[in-house]
Amino acid sequence: MTLPRTPSFRLDGKRALVTGGTSGIGLGCAVSLAEYGAHVTLAARNVDRMQGAAEEMRAEGWKVDTIAMDVADIAPMQAKIAQTGPYDICVNSAGFARHAPAIDTTEEDFDAMTDLNAKGAYFLAQSIAKGLIAAKKPGSIVQISSQMAHVGGQERAVYCGSKHAVEGYTKAQAIEWGPHGIRVNTICPTFVRTPLTEQTFKRPELVAWIEDKIKLGRIGEVEDIMGATLFLASDASALVTGTHLLVDGGWTAD
Repeated sequence: MTLPRTPSFRLDGKRALVTGGTSGIGLGCAVSLAEYGAHVTLAARNVDRMQGAAEEMRAEGWKVDTIAMDVADIAPMQAKIAQTGPYDICVNSAGFARHAPAIDTTEEDFDAMTDLNAKGAYFLAQSIAKGLIAAKKPGSIVQISSQMAHVGGQERAVYCGSKHAVEGYTKAQAIEWGPHGIRVNTICPTFVRTPLTEQTFKRPELVAWIEDKIKLGRIGEVEDIMGATLFLASDASALVTGTHLLVDGGWTAD
């Protein structure tokens, strides 16, 4: 009998682009990929913070470089990926939210969220895929989506809509790019403690709502997303595409 062997989680020899990788979930994703052997390129608008993150990662002995990039500025973003790619792995953690009751949504807030969360994410994936197809290489594209891509949420109508959009075109892209060996998936976290969510957890009534919805009884930490990222980036998920990985503590179970 020949026993099967677990596919490798190692990423040695792979190049990975991580957008929004200077703090929070994005930085956690970058660290997980670098720790398992990938050469990571951080891409963000805040150059100083990005350089600081890169220096700390290099101090661990990991391979890291940086490029200044605004995912929502489509043409320059596409040009930079064409110049620096192809990338075997892309993790898109660039995104943000402006929370308000749906009745109070402004056109400015709607455009800002959809331009980055939906439009930017779409064309980023397209740019990564173009480079891989031209190089005749397989690859893995991972969008950091949200549990709100599968449910509704108070004061989050536009954010929910932008993440629902990501789920839809991820499936379509996976169908089209599958024949090229390119996998496209999403990770859907629950509420996670990061510098950007610090203000959320200062509202007792909101914390109570969150803790009631999370069946495991605790708020997410960045480390909870890192294993999911590594799985989808590596050969351990070689037959996984066009789907989502919910890291939500059971929020969407009911």
